Amino acid sequence: MSYIQLKQVSKTFKQRERSTQALQQIDLQIEQRKFVSLIGPSGCGKSTLLRIIGGLVKGDEGEVTIGGLSPKEAQKQKQFGFVPQSPALFPWRTVLENMNLPFEVNKKAVKVTTKREDPMELLRSVGLGEFAHSYAKELSGGMQQRVGIARAFGSGAPILLMDEPFSALDEITREKISYQLLHIWEAYLKTVVFVTHNIREAVLLSDKVVVMSARPGKITKIINIDLPRPRSADVEESVQFNQYVSEIRGYLRAEWQ
Repeated sequence: MSYIQLKQVSKTFKQRERSTQALQQIDLQIEQRKFVSLIGPSGCGKSTLLRIIGGLVKGDEGEVTIGGLSPKEAQKQKQFGFVPQSPALFPWRTVLENMNLPFEVNKKAVKVTTKREDPMELLRSVGLGEFAHSYAKELSGGMQQRVGIARAFGSGAPILLMDEPFSALDEITREKISYQLLHIWEAYLKTVVFVTHNIREAVLLSDKVVVMSARPGKITKIINIDLPRPRSADVEESVQFNQYVSEIRGYLRAEWQ
């Protein structure tokens, strides 16, 4: 049974005398504890779709439910953890203090739906255990992003919404963090909706890749990624992996015509 459901969701932004339709009739079902990537041209509404799921933006038409709740109700119950493009750490706090921040902010919440994970264990899982007492400002951009990912997994939220979290990183750092994200997800099995422009990254991480058209964003194709888990670097050399990459690239290139 689908955990996140979107039915005929559309969104238009109105600015003065101009209207821009961002999304058109989106139908999407996401199962619990699955990793789903959204990929498509810049400006196709991927981030808008992520924000609609998270209750930060309301669609103009259609219906969105999160385990039977509206996005706003799910938001109030602390169902969402967000990982933005920038890691949003407080530079004057230590890494461990930044890890604990969501629980300081939410300590008066009515309920937390999942148990809290050990922050030190999460930091070790992304290779940062020895930096727990370093200040965030002392870390590189890639290290800060790893803290942001570990913090999201430790937030207690069962759903993580990740908006191009690797976009500002160089290719080598991006690849390294992709594998760390893969391993931490395989350990904790959160429901993840991940926005990316990187085809290989989407195939490596995902159970399902949602290909979107140019604005107004529509779903062109949903591709189930049938690759064995746990996944290692060897999977990228497989014929099946590269067939998925080629297939997705073909759908994206069709948008250029």
